[in-house]
Amino acid sequence: MIPEFAILGHPNEGKSSVLSTLTEDDSVRISAEPGETIKCRTFPVIIDNQEIIRFTDTPGFQNPTRMLSEMQKFSESSEDPLQSFYRRYHNDDDLRHDCELLRPLLRGAGILYVADGSRPLRQVDLAEMEVLRLTGKPRMAILNCKRGEEEFSPQWKAQFRKHFNSSRVFNAHRADYRQRIRLLEALKSIEQDWQEVLDYVVTTFKDDWRNRNYRTSELISELLTDCLQLKMEKNVAPETSLEPAKKELFHRYSTKLAHLENLCHREMRKIFKHNVFDYRLPSHSILHQDLFADETWQFLGLSRSQLAITGGAGGAALAAGLDLAAGGASLGLFTSIGGALGAFGAVYGSRNIASKIKVLGIGTATIKLQIGPNTNPQFPFIVLDRALLYYSHITTWAHGRRDYDASLSEKSPPVLTRSLPRTSLKTIGHYFRMLQKNGSDVADAEDTFKKLIMRQLNVVSGAEEYEDNDFH
Repeated sequence: MIPEFAILGHPNEGKSSVLSTLTEDDSVRISAEPGETIKCRTFPVIIDNQEIIRFTDTPGFQNPTRMLSEMQKFSESSEDPLQSFYRRYHNDDDLRHDCELLRPLLRGAGILYVADGSRPLRQVDLAEMEVLRLTGKPRMAILNCKRGEEEFSPQWKAQFRKHFNSSRVFNAHRADYRQRIRLLEALKSIEQDWQEVLDYVVTTFKDDWRNRNYRTSELISELLTDCLQLKMEKNVAPETSLEPAKKELFHRYSTKLAHLENLCHREMRKIFKHNVFDYRLPSHSILHQDLFADETWQFLGLSRSQLAITGGAGGAALAAGLDLAAGGASLGLFTSIGGALGAFGAVYGSRNIASKIKVLGIGTATIKLQIGPNTNPQFPFIVLDRALLYYSHITTWAHGRRDYDASLSEKSPPVLTRSLPRTSLKTIGHYFRMLQKNGSDVADAEDTFKKLIMRQLNVVSGAEEYEDNDFH
């Protein structure tokens, strides 16, 4: 048995938004114009090529008062109100939309009644609720406070208790993984015969989310490997000014890093099913800043004491790295090899450090400049934090949401690495050193790192309360 739930309610109450968020399907048409949905449309939820539950979008009620009057007559005459109403009126021009919304119920679907709790209760709402009660189907009411207003919630909840088996407050524009799971858990209470199959649905959802987080941890690990091991070279004639060459090489390097980040972000969007709607970062997000921008390095990364815990650098190197990191620097980013001996460091931004390049021998044909691998101890933590922030954005962006204005703040997100305990920082620091060495023993460190990052992903998405302790 595949459980089905019909999403019912008055036009423009948020039914399609609830459907889009519950199914994680951003292809659902959401419109501010009432009456957009005129035919039932079913959206299956498929996990590992298996359909586990389906939700059906329905037209909004058009004539609930007349529906109620007719269904009460059938009830008084001991007829089945649902079957009798549909049989008599499904070809009636005035009631065909109302009959259409009942079709999923005729095949056994449960009811999810969606109401906008930011407005007062009306007589027509009471008629809709009573119509659904007369169907005798398992039913839950969802209070979708679209504008975050709860002034009228007590009125709605009082009526819900009279007409429904259960009710939930569920903001379809803000609901995250945790809230979707809680709603699915609550559905088990509306019909005892459905409890076993819904137990399976909830378990499958949890397992799928855990698998998605593991795949994301793999993506992040691959991104860090590529970024930490990235290097580029450029040949320069000895008589040529090095500064333009350094800037051009740095531009190529930073462009490549941005490309690697974008590839990682695109795969994350696929994993979490943001496939159609044009998801954009909030306007205030630090991710709009370049990886080497001063603002990025000031907002992200570790403190001096935390960086020391990671074992990434020590003594003068650590002090220099921290000093440069504050200005978005890249300590150890450039080296010169080939026809020259020595090293020079460069700061992309307001500061600049460069040591002289020594050319060995007379008649040397070229100087070979190399950028990367980046040895700044802050650098991998900046890359990691940016990936975690992007994960935070896409997993808390409900699929039924279409606005960009009231986004969550990034002032103190719990996902950043600076919030981790000392032992975790040491583990991450060890993994970064293994990546930089690119040795054969990196596999064990990588496995431990993925598990640690997966726990962090569970924290930000709210999945940690459902975790089976496999990764603790």
